[in-house]
Amino acid sequence: MEIEKDLDVVHERAAGLDISKRDAKLCVRVPGARPGTYTSKVTTWAATTGQVLELREYLEQARVDMVVMEATSDYWKPFYYLLEETVPVMLVNAKSAKNLPGHKTDVKDAAWLARMGAYGLLRASFVPPEPIRDLRDLTRARAIAARDRVREIQRLEKFLEGSGIKLSSVVSDLTGVSSRDMLEALIRGERNPEVLAGMARGTLRSKIPALVDALTGRFRPHHAFMARLHLDQIDAHTRTIEALTQHIEEAMKPFRDAREALATIPGVSQRVAEVIIAETGANMTVFDTPARLASWAGVCPGANESAGHIKSAHILPGNKYLKAALGTAAMSATRSKNTYLAAKYRRITARAGRNKALVAVEHSILNAAWHMLRNGEIYNDPGADHYNRISPTRAKNKAIKQLNNLGYDVTITPVTAA
Repeated sequence: MEIEKDLDVVHERAAGLDISKRDAKLCVRVPGARPGTYTSKVTTWAATTGQVLELREYLEQARVDMVVMEATSDYWKPFYYLLEETVPVMLVNAKSAKNLPGHKTDVKDAAWLARMGAYGLLRASFVPPEPIRDLRDLTRARAIAARDRVREIQRLEKFLEGSGIKLSSVVSDLTGVSSRDMLEALIRGERNPEVLAGMARGTLRSKIPALVDALTGRFRPHHAFMARLHLDQIDAHTRTIEALTQHIEEAMKPFRDAREALATIPGVSQRVAEVIIAETGANMTVFDTPARLASWAGVCPGANESAGHIKSAHILPGNKYLKAALGTAAMSATRSKNTYLAAKYRRITARAGRNKALVAVEHSILNAAWHMLRNGEIYNDPGADHYNRISPTRAKNKAIKQLNNLGYDVTITPVTAA
């Protein structure tokens, strides 16, 4: 029996669930016989669907008004998805709900979660609704398949080096139409480099002499067998990506307007927009501010200050799928012409380096996405001259300093309006 003092109890009938792969420890904390006292009861439940449904009935009978569970690997999902239908559930980050040192057992963890949940001291993690969860599964599977396809192409490139075939040193894409024709011919038994180079198409025909040299090697039947395996694997990944893309297009029907809007941000392709929607749910009411979204995504430095000294503040882990998509968008945005994001990248790179500049661009893209999805705003690019317009004196002094460094004595005369 516990006697509570000082702290306000938010949930009178709270439960903590410590989940593992095979089972879960449940601690139900309810008011005791005397006012201000609470009793706890710990039970063990298997992680099978039948047992989880029985657990749900048990919680309903106990009139529990909040169930708290840690986000442990993927083991929390069957419990959360079944309990959320009828019982208030809160998923919390394991780091923020960590128990006191020396109190680490499954039973004590369950009791700790119940107690912290009763006081309302934990922040709920973002768990999107079912349609978004399905979309997430699709976009994440596509990202994994695309990554595996790139790795398979890299394995093929490395393997060809052992046969003396240097095709990748001439062509930019081993899976392009011309490259594929040459590789297929090699596998079928063609060894004449002039014949192989003659399969080049379009602008690649201007590189035929270089292709002849690159296709002169020691390609044996063993290499043909291995190259066939690699190409088949690449084709399998391609088919997987295409199938996933078709399903994503169906799942994106309610969010097509949002996708088109996000794609107006420089660097944000349709695929990146789909990932932003899948990972955030396109519902910005979950994130109070753009800063909260940036922190959750992991595109801002952590706060680590003590005694007035700012210590190392590395970028937070965040959502790895969203961060990867934002990284792709940021790289593309830095190469765009006459855009604010490209200007921001160059400005920050000069004083802080490339990596911090890329994170800053990712932050700006996500900030714009928050405003567009939250308020229905249209992206309005501030322009490449944004910094010059907001600080013309600084831009003038910088230009003068650059000319002085080149050995010029500069006199500035303001232009008068006609």
